This record gives sequence, C-alpha cells and structure tokens, in this order.
Amino acid sequence: MITSKILSAIMPGAGRRADTFLVPLTDAMTRFDIDTPARAAAFLAQVAHESGQLVYVKEIWGPTGSQRRYEGRADLGNTQAGDGKRFMGRGLIQITGRRNYLLCGRGLGLDLVTMPELLEQPMAAAASAGWYWQSNNLNRFADSGDFKALSIAINGRNKATGLPNGWDDRLKYWARAKVALGVAA
Repeated sequence: MITSKILSAIMPGAGRRADTFLVPLTDAMTRFDIDTPARAAAFLAQVAHESGQLVYVKEIWGPTGSQRRYEGRADLGNTQAGDGKRFMGRGLIQITGRRNYLLCGRGLGLDLVTMPELLEQPMAAAASAGWYWQSNNLNRFADSGDFKALSIAINGRNKATGLPNGWDDRLKYWARAKVALGVAA
C-alpha cells in the first residue's frame, strides 16, 4: 500500500529514513489492520508528527518539567525510582511509561521492560506504533474521518486552546498523506 515515494511525499524531511522505515511500517500496518487508504493516511500523519518525520524514535530528554513529572506516575506504571527516564517516549508514536512498555512488549513478544531501547530499532519502533494504534482502537477515528479526536487520543490537547497538541503540524501531514494515498478530502 505504501512506497518510499509515498512516505517521502508525506514526510519530505525523512530523507533516506523513508527507505529504512518502509518495510517496518508496511509490516506494522499489515499486522495491525491499518489496511485502508484512510487508515494509512491517518496513521502515517500521526507517525510523521510524533517522530518528527521518522527522525526521532526516542524522546528528546531535557528533562523538561513534563518529563520530570513522569517519575512516580502510577498511571504510567512508573513505580520504581528512575522509571520516568528509563521509560521515556520511544517508538514512532512514543510509547511512554513502565506499564505501556510492559503491555507493548507482551503484544509484540519483546522484553521491553528489561530492554526499553529495543523500541529505538526500526522494526520495533514501527511495530509499537501499530500496537498502540490497534490497542487503542484508533481505526475507529480514521474510519470516521475524526482526525481531531484521533490526535487527542494519541497526545492529548492543549489546555489553553482545547486543540490537540501539535494540531497544525498534524493537519499538515494528514493533508499530505491524503493526497499521497488518494483519500478524498
């Protein structure tokens, strides 16, 4: 369904990473039922935003104030000292927190709690994005064309504006993905 040309059209800043991630993304999309042009456009747009056009498979660590708050967050399963940094966002949709690493690892058959860095490898990075997509039933948003709700489900909303975090950037990638994949506007 996708080619490196399509990936490059959606993510022009990806460069050679479009070739590197073509097979991993194709495999993940097949495995996790991201199997229509509308689903693929929504998925690839979210991946483009979350990974900075396939550049980042690991969260840039400051630590920022938000990142400092990962430590001790029971909702993320970060119950042991150091979990906040150890289980920072990784993969193409940035899996975050001990609990999510555990669940994702089970879903992918990988020991991500012991080896969280596996999510920095192309196959696991793409598979984790597909796993997250399917585990959170995100095809329902892609199927209905509700890109705003999809974006909120992935990365919340800006408290001041109520819009999804990174909204303008996500919309830019979604527009490119719809054109590249022939999805009606």
